[in-house]
Amino acid sequence: MAISAQVIGVVAFYMVAALVMVFVNKAVLNSTPNLPTLFMFFQSVMTVLLLNLTSLFTTHVKIPNFDKTTAYKLAPLILVDASGFIFNALCLRDVEAAFYQIARGLVLPLTITVVALSTMTRPSLAVVGCAAVVTVGFFLGISFSEGLPAQAIPAPLGLFYGFLSSLAIAVHAVLVKSSLPHVGGSSTMLSYWSNLGSAVLLGSLAFLKGEVFEFYGMINSGSWDWSVFLWGNLVTGVFGFLISIAGILSVKARETVTPSAPQPSKDVEAQTPLVQEKSSA
Repeated sequence: MAISAQVIGVVAFYMVAALVMVFVNKAVLNSTPNLPTLFMFFQSVMTVLLLNLTSLFTTHVKIPNFDKTTAYKLAPLILVDASGFIFNALCLRDVEAAFYQIARGLVLPLTITVVALSTMTRPSLAVVGCAAVVTVGFFLGISFSEGLPAQAIPAPLGLFYGFLSSLAIAVHAVLVKSSLPHVGGSSTMLSYWSNLGSAVLLGSLAFLKGEVFEFYGMINSGSWDWSVFLWGNLVTGVFGFLISIAGILSVKARETVTPSAPQPSKDVEAQTPLVQEKSSA
C-alpha cells in the first residue's frame, strides 16, 4: 500500500509539474520572445542555488567536488541538456501551449530507438507496438484540415524544434545512465553538474546572441513590465528543482514495482518522465 501511494504521488507530481512548467514558461516566452536562452539560463541558475541551499539541511542532497576529469566525462550530458533546454524553449515559443506536447510527441519512440541502439538490444514486440501507436498519433496530430484558422496551425519551424527537443530528450535518457557512475550514482550530484554546466553554456550563448544586452536595455527602458519574467523564473526554477529531487523517488519507486521488467524497457520507463519534465522549460 505504501509503495502504491508513493508511485501515485510521483506520477501526480509529474502531471502537475508538467502543466505548471508548460503554461508558466509559455507566459514568459509570450512576454519576452526575444530572451529564450537567457530565460533558460536563469532557470538553471535557480536550480543550482536551491540545490546548494537544500544541501545545508539534508544529507540526501549532495554537492559534488569539482574536478576537470569529471567535467570532461560529463561534457556530452551537459551539452545535450543545454541543447534540450533551448529546443524546448524555442518549440514552446513558436507553438501554442495546447499543441506543445503534440509537437514533442516523438519523445517515446525516439527514446526507445536510442536506448535499443546504445544497448544493442531489441525491444519487445509490445514496446515496438506502443511506439508505433505513438508515432501514428503524432502524425495524425500534425495533420491539419484546410478549414483551420492560420493562427491555429504551428509553423514548420516550431515542429522542427519539437523534433530536435524530442531527440535531445532521447539521447539525454541514455547519457543519464552512463553518467551516473561518474558521480557515484548520486542523482542530485548529477543534476547539480548538469544544471551548472548548462548555466555556463546558456549564459555564454545568451551573451553571444546579444540577449544579455537586450535584457539590460529592456530593464532601463522603464516601459517593460518585468513582473511576468521575474515570477516565471521563480516558479519554473522552483519546480525544476523539485523535479530534480522527485527523480530520486521516481527511480526508487520504479525499481521496487518493476524488478523483473526487461532492462531496455526499464531504462525508458525510469528515465523518460524525469528527463521530459525537467526539459519542459
